[in-house]
Amino acid sequence: MRRAPAAAVALALLAAPAFAQFTGPSTRGQEITVAQVADARIGSYVTVTGNILSHQRENYYLFADATGQIRAEIAHRVWGGREVTASTPVRLLAEVSRGFRGRYLWVESLDVVE
Repeated sequence: MRRAPAAAVALALLAAPAFAQFTGPSTRGQEITVAQVADARIGSYVTVTGNILSHQRENYYLFADATGQIRAEIAHRVWGGREVTASTPVRLLAEVSRGFRGRYLWVESLDVVE
């Protein structure tokens, strides 16, 4: 019979809402434009909104917004089975990287903008 009160206290503690908020840096990435990627620190996470214009090779695509174009590496897992056309607006969370052909975005997540 002693287990019932202990179980009730444990359940009450587990059901209590958590009131905490993190105010530090986020992996969400700062919302920037393609033109601003040129000034972004290599390895930083950014969020860009625009369109995927074309498939270049393997996992590389051409991404563009109103300020310019940049290569984006998008792995198969990131697509999540979604079909995207050149006219579909998307939001990319990506890491700014540098390769032989200059800067590019290594995409962590892709969201279709409604």
